[in-house]
Amino acid sequence: MSLLRISPFFAPLLLGACASVVTPGASDLVVSPEAFSAIPSEMDASASDWIAAFEDPVLQALVSEALDANPSVAAALANYDAAQAGARVSGAARLPSLDASGGYTDQTPGNTGWSSGLEASWQADVWGRLSDQARSGALTADAARADWYGARLSIAASVARSWYALIGASQQAALAQADVEARTNQLEIVERRFQRGVVRSSDVRTARSALASSEATLASRQRALSNAARVLEVTLGRYPSAQILPAEDLPTLGALPNPGRPEAMLSRRPDVVAAQARLAAAGYSASAAQKALYPGLSLRASLGDGGADLADALDFDDLVRTVAGSITAPIFQGGRLRAQRDQADAQAEQLSARLVSTALTALREAEDAIEADRRLDQRVAALTVAADEAREALALVERQYASGLSTIFELIDAQTRQISAQSQLITARNDRVDNRIALHLAIAGDFRAGGGVTASNIEN
Repeated sequence: MSLLRISPFFAPLLLGACASVVTPGASDLVVSPEAFSAIPSEMDASASDWIAAFEDPVLQALVSEALDANPSVAAALANYDAAQAGARVSGAARLPSLDASGGYTDQTPGNTGWSSGLEASWQADVWGRLSDQARSGALTADAARADWYGARLSIAASVARSWYALIGASQQAALAQADVEARTNQLEIVERRFQRGVVRSSDVRTARSALASSEATLASRQRALSNAARVLEVTLGRYPSAQILPAEDLPTLGALPNPGRPEAMLSRRPDVVAAQARLAAAGYSASAAQKALYPGLSLRASLGDGGADLADALDFDDLVRTVAGSITAPIFQGGRLRAQRDQADAQAEQLSARLVSTALTALREAEDAIEADRRLDQRVAALTVAADEAREALALVERQYASGLSTIFELIDAQTRQISAQSQLITARNDRVDNRIALHLAIAGDFRAGGGVTASNIEN
């Protein structure tokens, strides 16, 4: 299977984009394999809504809330509205314009009167320059539309990540609280045994030190929990009061969803779709800049009347009619038009390079997430065994210490290992959930919550 590479046809397509307004897409500029190299042998082909696949109604409600209230989504929508208005402005140049005028003149001696008139003008699109400008404006609006869908997808992923990060932080805080309680019980046992003369004072001090360390960890975990809540609340558009309550546990993940073919993924990634639209818009802008060097044809017609009184200026009995046509061609403008053409060509080349970079980044993100899912699954399995064994080892050492067969240092070490293994397992499970969300973001997965994002509404 061939490695990803920049297509050898990149340079000719660039020149064609400026000359004939045939702009390349991501699949033309980047040669991708038939399938992702890290793809597993077994995948889940049934999931078409990745938010629903987590089977978490709270998450679906949070995503809907964020899509309605998040300022980044609102800004992207406003940018799309502005781009649509800009497209209408670009298209209006192809239509005739009609202006009305009226005036009053008061001069001495005897040059006082009223005037009114209508003037229509139209610039013939002989070479298609105005059409190119209109197409460029429409494609710019298409890019803004893809940006809007990209913002919705990104916010949905941010909400999911923040929600599960909050749950993970809650579990870490609960684990730290349980550790403090266990250390407190251990200290009480050691102090009673010291009072009976069974252990030395150093055992008491060691137990106190272990408890203080656990209390410090608990404070850190509680701070992280509050921070995680505030991050989610800001994403939802709420005041960051750290009042949102987490669920009890992280979701259990099923098989990896089928990401499809790399080429199909590129066709639905909002950032790639936007980059392609901007490149096509730049191609039409470059074509329009070239055609600005050609002669232009314009037509103008006017109707006017006037008189000493306002009624005379509006009776239209003695209209003055003028119809004129003109052909203009640029001769000398200090090189401005050619510089604008060269600038448009360079901008098209720049956007072509950005499209290649965007496409390669998209493919890398998908490959990274696909491979990481398998590695993180292995890590979770190994840490599950480690946590179970550490729990059994602690129970054994606690019985041995009660019988005087183990030291306080062995007891504290066993407790520390058990807490560390449990904490690592929580982190690994959270990392795997986070990576699964990153995969859905990388492949622009469909979701329905809050209006959602689908491949069809990104592409169309």
